Amino acid sequence: MSQSISRRTVLRGLGTAVALPYLEAMMPLTAMAQSAAPPPIRMGFVFVPNGVRIEHWTPTAVGTNFELPSILKPLQDVRGSLNVLTGLAQQNAAALGDGAGDHARSTACWLTGVHPKKTAGSDIHNGISVDQVAAQRIGQHTRLASIELGCERGAVAGDCDSGYSCAYSSSISWRGESTPNAKEINPRLVFERLFGSEDSTESAEARARRERNRKSVLDFVMEDASGLKKQLGRKDQTKLDEYLEGVRDLEKRVLKLEAQEGGVFASRGSKPQGIPQDYREHLRLMGDMMVLAFQADVTRIATFMFANEGSNRSFPQLNISRGHHEISHHGGEAEKLNQKEAIDHFYMEQFAYILGRMREIKEGDGTLLDHSMIVYGGGISDGNRHNHDDLPILFAGRGGGSIKTGRHIRYESGTPMTNLFLSMLDRSGVNVDKLGDSTGKLQGLF
Repeated sequence: MSQSISRRTVLRGLGTAVALPYLEAMMPLTAMAQSAAPPPIRMGFVFVPNGVRIEHWTPTAVGTNFELPSILKPLQDVRGSLNVLTGLAQQNAAALGDGAGDHARSTACWLTGVHPKKTAGSDIHNGISVDQVAAQRIGQHTRLASIELGCERGAVAGDCDSGYSCAYSSSISWRGESTPNAKEINPRLVFERLFGSEDSTESAEARARRERNRKSVLDFVMEDASGLKKQLGRKDQTKLDEYLEGVRDLEKRVLKLEAQEGGVFASRGSKPQGIPQDYREHLRLMGDMMVLAFQADVTRIATFMFANEGSNRSFPQLNISRGHHEISHHGGEAEKLNQKEAIDHFYMEQFAYILGRMREIKEGDGTLLDHSMIVYGGGISDGNRHNHDDLPILFAGRGGGSIKTGRHIRYESGTPMTNLFLSMLDRSGVNVDKLGDSTGKLQGLF
């Protein structure tokens, strides 16, 4: 018979701490208590650069009876779990007398609603981002208050956009007005952070021993796992087995990647860095890390930058040799417009993959996606115009059942995006009166 266990239970081994998914055994035993103890709400922010082809993004009809435009077609299978939001803006990303620099401003402003100080020096100044407001209030409930992920390296110094520090264009998470959170782009380091001991020395020793003996992280905790399974009901035992298989699969993918990349770097005479050459695989690996962190309740707050703002990455997998930023300045040129749409569609496929993974994970009376609030988009609408109104924003998840999904909601043009953040914070149990340029909670969504 299943016994009640704490949500903070972890499987421990040498230098290893494998957190558990949400199990029925973590719920209080009485029916009344069970109804008062739902799975926690997760909050994620997924950023894409250089705007979109907004005319192929925005549905023509509002409400539930709308067709997904071409860029959003990859979301067909998860359409019922998300809302398309139009009309939201980040007006503090505009010049406001500071001249050029829309890419840097739009990134820094995206989660803060604050107009960043124009400087390429060390005197950067922005606002606290919504993810860190949440992390400061509810982060103590998890081992990690938040995680910050990405697929392109960032910099904290130098001029990256018309006199704006590189810190602005490579950071959406800010824990203080002058302190951006560095994002991690190496899948191995993220995996070790999720499943390593809080003692970094012990974790390093465990990793070295695993590598010497070709052991999995799970090999160190299987004795603990076997003991725990004896306390669980059959349904929880199955869920635990599926979860551990998922952890092992992710670890195998990381190891396979390192073996492949090691050969590539060795042929160049340099040290392997563990960063995938295949951009699609990199995005999906990091997306799986975010999903696993949510599933195991290692953290309830995450940011994920698919790329830095102004990124000029090429897309050989799409037969696109020109850089993304260059293409976004299309000037109405047909070839560039088609290439921009192809890139937007590629990014949407990766987001659909992440949402699909979240929907597959059963949790309580729903799924991990049902118990989440995931924002996808960027701080520029049209990369050619550099405008910051009518932003391309998707809002996925049901927030624990408080959000009606499957809709296209059109707000009055210029509605502060920070109003959405106030509502998300409120749903997460964080009461904040104002964030950036907010004017109140967003209506019609919750």
